[in-house]
Amino acid sequence: MLTSKRDHLIEVACGLFYRHGFHATGIDTILAESGVAKMTLYKHFRSKDDLILATLRLQDRRWREWFVSAVEQRAAAPRERLLAMFDVLEVSFRRKSFCGCPFLKATSEFPALNDPVHQIAVRHQSEVCRYIRGLASEAGAGDPDGLAEQLGLLLRGAIATAQVAGKVGSARKAKEVARGLIDEATGG
Repeated sequence: MLTSKRDHLIEVACGLFYRHGFHATGIDTILAESGVAKMTLYKHFRSKDDLILATLRLQDRRWREWFVSAVEQRAAAPRERLLAMFDVLEVSFRRKSFCGCPFLKATSEFPALNDPVHQIAVRHQSEVCRYIRGLASEAGAGDPDGLAEQLGLLLRGAIATAQVAGKVGSARKAKEVARGLIDEATGG
């Protein structure tokens, strides 16, 4: 299946930004890897930041679809799905291709809270938390918002630990803590 040059640029940039970072990856590198002319790139994107935003939107959609599907394949009951989230992360941490979280990278490279790149990363986090909140509610948590916030912190902490320190077991340790929080929140 043929993809448009715009889609091809986004795919190539996604991989480069994920592996090397947003600021470290120059337009010339993206052009060389994609085989697309500079004029074509600027026909589709006004700036490198616009290309970054397009890659993050794609990664957000793909990551959330993958995450929800993987969690739901591992467990049927909402309480078990809350725990399965950590198993899914551990599997991803063990992949050779794991280079951390593009959204954590985005917030560190674009730290201004009003920067559109930073904001898209925050929206990603909010959408993941919304999914967790839904599971927490279905699992009977007395305070699904509170539990979702706690589990979201554990997920992000496990991801950051795997990204920064290479500790793939961080998801398993976070799961141990999550189990206690879930039991407390659901009376389980």
